[in-house]
Amino acid sequence: MKKVLSLFSGCGGLDLGLEGDFKVHVSCVNEKLHPDWLNQRRGDWAVLPKTSFYTVFANDILPAAKIAWDNYFQKRNKDIPRHFCLESIVDLVKGHREGRFSFPKDIDVLTGGFPCQDFSVAGKRKGFKSHKSHNNTYINHDDASVESRGMLYYWMREVIDIVRPKVFIAENVKGLLSLKAVKETIENDFKKIGGDGYHVLEVKLLHAADFGVSQSRQRVIFIGILKSALKTDILDIVNKTGVLPDNLDFYPISTHSMTDTNLKPYANIENILSDLKEPDKETTDLSQIHYSKAKWMGKHCQGQTEIKLQSISPTIRSEHHGNIEFRRLSKKHGGKIISELEMGMKERRLTVRECARIQSFPDEYEFVIQSNKKEKKSLSASMAYKIIGNAVPPLLSYNLAQRMEYIWDQVFVKESDKQIDNINKQRSVA
Repeated sequence: MKKVLSLFSGCGGLDLGLEGDFKVHVSCVNEKLHPDWLNQRRGDWAVLPKTSFYTVFANDILPAAKIAWDNYFQKRNKDIPRHFCLESIVDLVKGHREGRFSFPKDIDVLTGGFPCQDFSVAGKRKGFKSHKSHNNTYINHDDASVESRGMLYYWMREVIDIVRPKVFIAENVKGLLSLKAVKETIENDFKKIGGDGYHVLEVKLLHAADFGVSQSRQRVIFIGILKSALKTDILDIVNKTGVLPDNLDFYPISTHSMTDTNLKPYANIENILSDLKEPDKETTDLSQIHYSKAKWMGKHCQGQTEIKLQSISPTIRSEHHGNIEFRRLSKKHGGKIISELEMGMKERRLTVRECARIQSFPDEYEFVIQSNKKEKKSLSASMAYKIIGNAVPPLLSYNLAQRMEYIWDQVFVKESDKQIDNINKQRSVA
């Protein structure tokens, strides 16, 4: 088992993808490239094989994220303890420095989708000069602060320095690339961890649809590799050339494409949503029953378009209900899914479950949760939309995990080999 420490975890899209063992539609898998991914096929769906990665620690400041994460992940494997910490990463690092808190030891992979609002094209794009703190409260001054929301990647860097994982994966929005010097600053800061302790791969922009996710969603991925954990010959190559050999690239290869006929076509939404019942029909899934009742607000507003069943979805957004795309529009508002309208199906936005499926979350993941006041573990549709929209698609993360597993033993020194080396060094000294 390879232990994972997850920061800015949200509802765990990255975490779930790294672990595997979740259901996807078969159109999301390229059986020519990955035939073993369909070993557990059941009709049009398949459970992806489990990996050797396992999330032991997760962290976020959003209570709804903890409720959703705990409700799902604590049921997956009760033999190994997991912990979700509802505290700011800044406070955790300070607590570690002061001896009040300790991060888990022997971590193999550290992940973190550091907050993207300050880099997103949809936001105000303040970048490092965010006016919100690490706890998401306003900062009442004009100066940039190392504890601002836009500087939280720095605190992720501090955790990496403390934990020293073999690999770290940092994720953010495409808009980060267009902010002056931001990418270079983050890259350079990551490279300086432990005094040039990590080899940071060239940053890549990954499109989720290229990896079987039925959605237009692009994410910037940073990957760093602990140099001291590399095999000697691999480290020599890295030191001489500044890059890993092509056959040992940590980034996954695309499985789907709109244009490359050698790859599988993009997974369309109709397949992904095909077996879901309408919210007002017989279904006990609260995530399918609940959906945004926000009215259509005109062609020129964000989130007012109808999804195209034979294509991929627009980016699933978080925040308010008016951002949620329409499952179908009426003829009056330009709806194109005439066959459904003629069957009496009404204009409505995507349900919580439909958004989750488009993000590649399995139906076993409950996003709308109702409980009694004593437990205080309820989760509303509004918060469900938010955490789903903020998540990394698990299937995109799964492609990263499978690629890492494939090359892991080719790149890193085995712990048993390290122990033998240490024994031999001790003998030579004696």
